[in-house]
Amino acid sequence: MTAALDPGIFAGRYGSTRLRVGVATTWLSVIVLLPLAAIVWQSAGGGWAAFWEAVTSNAALESFRVTLTISTVVAVVNLFFGLLVAWVLTRDDFPGKRLVDAIIDLPFALPTIVASLVMLALYGPNSPVGVHIQHTKWGVATALLFVTLPFVVRSVQPVLLELDREVEEAAASLGADNFTIFRLVILPALLPSLLSGTGLAFSRAIGEYGSVVLIGGAVPGETEVSSQYIRTLIEFDDRTGAAAVSIVLLAFSFVVLLILRTVGARAAKRQELEA
Repeated sequence: MTAALDPGIFAGRYGSTRLRVGVATTWLSVIVLLPLAAIVWQSAGGGWAAFWEAVTSNAALESFRVTLTISTVVAVVNLFFGLLVAWVLTRDDFPGKRLVDAIIDLPFALPTIVASLVMLALYGPNSPVGVHIQHTKWGVATALLFVTLPFVVRSVQPVLLELDREVEEAAASLGADNFTIFRLVILPALLPSLLSGTGLAFSRAIGEYGSVVLIGGAVPGETEVSSQYIRTLIEFDDRTGAAAVSIVLLAFSFVVLLILRTVGARAAKRQELEA
């Protein structure tokens, strides 16, 4: 007890904490905050009028529409199928389960341009399965589904593994069917991680470039996502406009993540209070 209250030990622990916080803050500033500040500064290089003109041009608005529409659909689809895959990996046993579990992480390790080549080989003009979706929104969506699925699966899977199965068994013993158990017992516990994973999938989708560059074709108003439009602006040496469009994408991503995580945190708090 005396040792725990020793001022020297307390000062040492406090100093160690401050050192860790300082190092973490410095690293975060160098890796994240400084680049963000740089792009904000560059986007403001031409003043507010130039910024507004860059983000409200017809080409920019069309790229935003294509990006947000496809990314929203992809996020919603992965919400359901990501949950399904995570459920199968945690609750079912089948041959090759470990292989499937490893394959889930493949989009994380695979260079995105390779993913685009894979999609082009599978769904391009010489498709071995007879499906040609190059230069279509379906092609862009398929590529984005491929690269964003792991975000939902890996967010939900640990929570499923930690769920107390006894609560489910108790609900079943009281006469609840499987759907009722899932809706009232399992889903509330999964909601924070499910929303977080979906938000990460959406954010990755709106900023994706490599996986859609070949399969999409950057057709203006059809398959040209904002990241490809940014590349076009850079090629035409319009770095201020490219930075302005990038800021809008960052804002969309941040707002969506903030909303979903706020909803998830409130759901988790409500569940704790009910427990």
